[in-house]
Amino acid sequence: MSASTLDELGSRALAAARRMALAPTATKDAALLRAAELVEQRAGEVLAANAEDLARAGLADAPPVSVDRLRLGPERVAGLASGLRQVAALPDPVGETVAGWVRPDGLEIRQVRVPLGVVGVIYENRPNVTSDAAALCLKAGNAVLLRGSSAAIASNQAIAVLLRAACRDAGLPPDAVALVGDTSRDGAVAFMRLRGVLDCLVPRGGQSLLAAVAEHATVPYVLDGDGNCHVYVDRAADLDMAVGVVVNGKTQRPGVCNATESLLVHAEVAGAFLPRLAPALDGVELVGDDATRAILGAQRVAPASEDDWGREYLDLRLSVRVVADLDEAIDHIARYGTGHTEAIVTADRAAARRFQREVDAAVVAVNASTRFTDGEQFGFGAEIGISTQKLHARGPMGLVALTTTKYLLDGDGHLRGRPPGLPSAESADAVGGR
Repeated sequence: MSASTLDELGSRALAAARRMALAPTATKDAALLRAAELVEQRAGEVLAANAEDLARAGLADAPPVSVDRLRLGPERVAGLASGLRQVAALPDPVGETVAGWVRPDGLEIRQVRVPLGVVGVIYENRPNVTSDAAALCLKAGNAVLLRGSSAAIASNQAIAVLLRAACRDAGLPPDAVALVGDTSRDGAVAFMRLRGVLDCLVPRGGQSLLAAVAEHATVPYVLDGDGNCHVYVDRAADLDMAVGVVVNGKTQRPGVCNATESLLVHAEVAGAFLPRLAPALDGVELVGDDATRAILGAQRVAPASEDDWGREYLDLRLSVRVVADLDEAIDHIARYGTGHTEAIVTADRAAARRFQREVDAAVVAVNASTRFTDGEQFGFGAEIGISTQKLHARGPMGLVALTTTKYLLDGDGHLRGRPPGLPSAESADAVGGR
């Protein structure tokens, strides 16, 4: 795609965003419900496109995680439709009054939610992002520019066609959803530099993509960063509960950012807990410190390197460390964590609250799997990403994260430095900056 073509897409998205900002909730919901119908009615087209992507990618010898991210089966296509309906059922944040007050001079001030404008999403081999991101952007009154990977281009195109048709059928501008066809590296850099078009860029992918955004982007962005998620098993933990939390976090879907990657175990329970856990992690490669290897044996646990403590494996691999106490667990997380999701398993309420207070992460869980850090699980319907930074959003990004605010002032001839209704030459001369 040439720069002029990308610029043209941007211009059309800007025009669509102006219309989307004024779209009634009922119209946006109608578009999402129509999109769900089309996904179900034309599921065969989406699956055929996905099969084309899988064949072209040549994933026969690829890691299972890569195949899992790209593959769309009938159940996942049905999930796309379900996600669209869930977003349609959510309250519309646009127009919500966040705060309001009246100043002593009678000036009324309200802070209200408004759409961001044009949201750019750049992502890798996850065709479901095409549907999820578009749904959330549309419901929040935005236009969205989607730039997926070459590996999923046919799947993304098939889904985008249905979303655009749904917008048209509901009376919304089809250009509220646009998919960039250029999947080259130069095209990605150009996309990240659409100043004057993109109000917010959301990258969904691995370290190479995030590094490219940090290096090349000239538009505001929100990082959906690494998930080196820890579970700390406290000395007051219910050990059966802890086994369930760790196994679910590591094995339920290991190739996603909220999977558990690191396990910390209090020294007082390590001897009882680790032998109970190890059989339940059959098929999971363990790397650990000397204490862990002494308990489980050198054949079961390979020595962990310094790199292991900070890695997001996205695979059936887990680092394990025995710690002296809660302080050491918190210190370890502070050093190696990525600010995504951290969990503690404990029956000690004071330890749980201290862990939640002192651990710096987007989500801090007590007695729950790290896998719950997810827009749908939070009741957001879906998510456009999980932010590991602190501005302007943090954690799973749902509808509210796709809005900003503006202040509405209502006066009655108010002039700065003079009560309303009493203008004078002197007061006019005095009006100015701080």
